[in-house]
Amino acid sequence: MANRARGDADLVQFNERLTNSNVFGALFREGMDLVEETAAYLDGDGRAEAKALDRSASLTYATESMRLTTRLMQIASWLLLHRAVKEGEMTLMQANREKTKVKLTAADPGPAELLNRLPARLQDLVTRSMNLQAKVRRLDSTIHAPPPDHAATGNPLLSQLDRLRAAFER
Repeated sequence: MANRARGDADLVQFNERLTNSNVFGALFREGMDLVEETAAYLDGDGRAEAKALDRSASLTYATESMRLTTRLMQIASWLLLHRAVKEGEMTLMQANREKTKVKLTAADPGPAELLNRLPARLQDLVTRSMNLQAKVRRLDSTIHAPPPDHAATGNPLLSQLDRLRAAFER
């Protein structure tokens, strides 16, 4: 039994290694690039495009740009939190506690018929941010999945070893 406990302690937890993976690195770069691209658009071309919209579309533009910004800031917070884990500035357990402040479900876009009235570039940024949010949610559920309960499932070989031991001890 002591050997099994020692063996479980030696197991490498996949979820603890994900922040050091290429998957996380690529997701981090994608997220930060999208934050920068969105900020540049909303401060530049987006302002001019918003001024050209009619009153109701302009209201939709303002609403969706706020949702987009909120969504991206939540994603960026999650990414920066997990980069801190990667850099050894905090443990995964600490990140798990802190991530409760991050809302990865916040700011879903409005109805498609309203979004279709927006400039194509804003629509593209909204779509890409939603895709990024889905990737982050999947990675989050993998990284923060509870560890497997080895005691409940047990070692499938133990019963066979017990039979062998019993057979040779007779």
